Amino acid sequence: MRVSVDISLYPLTEQFVEPILAFIKKLEDNPKLNISRNNLSTQIFGEYRDVMDAMDTEIEAVFEQLPHSVFVLKMIGNDRYHIED
Repeated sequence: MRVSVDISLYPLTEQFVEPILAFIKKLEDNPKLNISRNNLSTQIFGEYRDVMDAMDTEIEAVFEQLPHSVFVLKMIGNDRYHIED
């Protein structure tokens, strides 16, 4: 089953840009995922288990470095990567 996730990271620190960019870069480096960025969030598309495994790993890494961070997630049970606007 393929899924789509809209995710936003809000590090509660003045130095928030670099952690966000590093988080997105780690996701983009995963060849099993399709990633799309915009100014407010990042969209992740792929097989459910691949998406969840990647998010589990990368969210845990953020919380280890910046425990005062907030993630907001929205998920849909299909892959909307190739759907035209």
